[in-house]
Amino acid sequence: MNKVILMGRLTRDPEVRYSAGESSTAFARYTLAVDRRFRREGSDQTADFIGCVAFGKSAEFAEKYLRQGTKICVTGRIQTGSYTNRDGQKVYTTDVVVEDQEFAESKAAAAESAMARQPQPMQAAPMPAPGQASPVAGFLNIPDGIDEELPFN
Repeated sequence: MNKVILMGRLTRDPEVRYSAGESSTAFARYTLAVDRRFRREGSDQTADFIGCVAFGKSAEFAEKYLRQGTKICVTGRIQTGSYTNRDGQKVYTTDVVVEDQEFAESKAAAAESAMARQPQPMQAAPMPAPGQASPVAGFLNIPDGIDEELPFN
């Protein structure tokens, strides 16, 4: 059985093309960033980037509704292939052929996460007087000269 289920965000807008001929068929390519559950030792990579290809109505859906950052759930099958590039080297490919795709979050949640991904300008917070509550989650500032009384350094 060859069955794949993925949930992730599009890394960029889908690339959609149409085949030549009388009955042209749409095909769309996009890459999903799928979060890893665990991080490998010595690696900073927290996601896998998986190439997907959709055909026909699924490709037209992707062209019309999917954009960079959209969180979707994809079911499909893995397909491998190979070709020889211009330099004469054999290149191996692995793609997920999309059988079904659907949104994995509401429009409101998508808009909210898009806002969170945009860089926000840093604003300096006013420093409170010693002993007063700090603007950061209700923490108190440590007064000067109390270092000797703390049980840890």
